[in-house]
Amino acid sequence: MSGHSKWATTKHKKAVVDAKRSKLFAKLIKNIEVAARTGGADLAGNPTLFDAVQKAKKSSVPIDNINRAVKRGSGQEAGGADYQTIMYEGYGPGGVAVLVECLTDNRNRAASDVRVAFTRNGGSLADPGSVSYLFSRRGVVIVPKADGLTEDDVLGAVLDAGADEVTDLGEAFEIMSEATDVVAVRTALQDAGIDYDSAEAQFVPATQIEVDVDGARKILRLIDALEDSDDVQDVFANFDASDEVMAELDEEG
Repeated sequence: MSGHSKWATTKHKKAVVDAKRSKLFAKLIKNIEVAARTGGADLAGNPTLFDAVQKAKKSSVPIDNINRAVKRGSGQEAGGADYQTIMYEGYGPGGVAVLVECLTDNRNRAASDVRVAFTRNGGSLADPGSVSYLFSRRGVVIVPKADGLTEDDVLGAVLDAGADEVTDLGEAFEIMSEATDVVAVRTALQDAGIDYDSAEAQFVPATQIEVDVDGARKILRLIDALEDSDDVQDVFANFDASDEVMAELDEEG
């Protein structure tokens, strides 16, 4: 099981109980606004918006907030901001490669927040291109285990839709595909009546650095600091931690 998968599921669990819930809501709302601005307000004709709305609903964002975000993004309601996507690259403690995806209306603020988070948590910013080559853009769909759902059930549903592999994460299945096939994979699951938690393109590391408890604690502290910025949408890192290491960190709280 890869580090990015563990972090994705850890993050999903944390989001439900975390005090940072309002920050999560704000980031999900921002995604909806941008998707609506880019492709229009029609969910059926805008798969990016559909997935952004689904993710927000799964995270219990109130439906009124979702609807207003769609209207702001599509221009039906005033108040929408002009967000830009910016990627920052850096190294965390132990040489772990880190990609930071920002969605911001203030480049200077975003750059400052990211730089401070790296500096204060044992990391450093890197030049563009020095880290990103270690990652590839992939489609990642997370399917919760429910009602006796098996890996074969999931594989059978998505194989012809472009899925490359299905991995058992313990509490969920992870489906990997080309980034361009993520909508087809998600649609195939819906057609098969299989529920999913999230469907999106992510940066997945080609190789990973194994970290011990201390290393995992340090890199997770950096990721937390980065995600604390309102401008940071997502963080990807090429660390891998064993189940024992993650369990020990969980006990620490």
